[in-house]
Amino acid sequence: MKAVDVQVRGCYIGGEWLVPEKARLIEVKNPADGSVLAFVPRGNKEEIDFAVKAAKKAFLSKEWKMFKPYNRGRLLYQVAEIIRENKEELAKLETLDVGKPLGQAAVDVEIAARYFEYYAGIADKILGETIPVEPGIIDYTVREPIGIVGHIIPWNYPLQIAARSIAVSIATGNATVLKPAEDTPLTTLKLVELMEPLGLPKGIVNVVTGYGFEAGAALSAHPDINHITFTGSVETGKRVMESAAQNVIPVTLELGGKSPNIVFADCHEEQALEWVLKSIVQNAGQTCSAGSRLVIEKSIKEDFVGKLSVMMEKLSIGPGIDNHDLGPVLSKKQFERIQSFIELAKQDGIRIATGGERKLVEGSELGYYLHPTILDNVPASHHLAQEEIFGPVLTVTTFETEEEAIEIANGTPYGLVAGVWTENVGRAHRIASQLQCGQVFINHYGAGGGIAQPFGGYKKSGFGREKGLEALRNYTQVKNVALKY
Repeated sequence: MKAVDVQVRGCYIGGEWLVPEKARLIEVKNPADGSVLAFVPRGNKEEIDFAVKAAKKAFLSKEWKMFKPYNRGRLLYQVAEIIRENKEELAKLETLDVGKPLGQAAVDVEIAARYFEYYAGIADKILGETIPVEPGIIDYTVREPIGIVGHIIPWNYPLQIAARSIAVSIATGNATVLKPAEDTPLTTLKLVELMEPLGLPKGIVNVVTGYGFEAGAALSAHPDINHITFTGSVETGKRVMESAAQNVIPVTLELGGKSPNIVFADCHEEQALEWVLKSIVQNAGQTCSAGSRLVIEKSIKEDFVGKLSVMMEKLSIGPGIDNHDLGPVLSKKQFERIQSFIELAKQDGIRIATGGERKLVEGSELGYYLHPTILDNVPASHHLAQEEIFGPVLTVTTFETEEEAIEIANGTPYGLVAGVWTENVGRAHRIASQLQCGQVFINHYGAGGGIAQPFGGYKKSGFGREKGLEALRNYTQVKNVALKY
């Protein structure tokens, strides 16, 4: 039985659904079996320009300027409600589009709703300050919308990231143009469809589908864009930043990661095992903040890796719609990239403790499934321990001292997330203070979607912060006013 009917979806520009004339269409495929879910337009510079103009017109309109902050908040609350009313459909669509297990997709839907709730409560609380300059002068600041915001959405968590992008943009009074990943645009389009009846002025939210090198490049280079937010690879992030520089506009970059779970001998072993496993197999390891390195005290490594291998081998693998523990990776291209890292491990004599092979799933032979993999005793400087694999592949590196653990953890080009596992509270704080990364989790990894927690990286993991109150800095600009009396 087909899960959804194949259909042609349009771009959403200026409050209308448009399939550009003579449009070349992009197939959107189900990673589980290679079947075609839908077709979306291959938007290009022309569609991006149309969308940016629609956003600019809406942003400058009297209707939007008179749209009171508390009414923006009310509208965002309504979006949260309508997401929950359609949670089964959204979860199913996210699973079919991305490949992740249905249970994980359901969590993504709830997180999306919570983003709208969170920023709904903030919409009328974006405050300025008064500054004591001198007698006879009243000096104050105002946080104003930055203008037209371009969002380039990745393929691994499309609904979550579209939701946080739209919610904070509306809360801060901006207009936005989203370019979802060509592989997984369907829940972004569905979200905007659900928002249509709620009374948002036309043009405040626009969505253009297409390839990154066409639509994404045009968006990041458009002269009327005032801020770009990009989530994706380091190399593409560099190109986005170069384009933005030509127009002297700020960017927020959330790029790759090679995040460690640092496990000490005094850890709570059962909890550490559970979270180390979750952090590498969630969404088949296709997560920028995945715990892709196990940096573990040498004295417990053999026993810990043995138990972790057994846990991995017990995971069920299959189509996400059947809610297996592990779904497929996104595509043949992604699978081959992951396999190239595993082949490198074999060539260099690195022990594969478990996994490393493709899993053929009956009835889904065209899906790219992979047994979760542990690469054991990987030198800290090895390519496998330095580069983002973006799959269910965990490297293991040992340490003997606290100082060595910190050196290994910090010894990659990335700095996104780290987990620290120890019952020694003093040690936990010492290590957290020395880790070069944007988030540190102690005795857990991840926290309910992290809606309120600032998220972003050090080094090549990017700069700027999404989520929480900190994200407001991306979407507002400060004006200082001084009045002499």
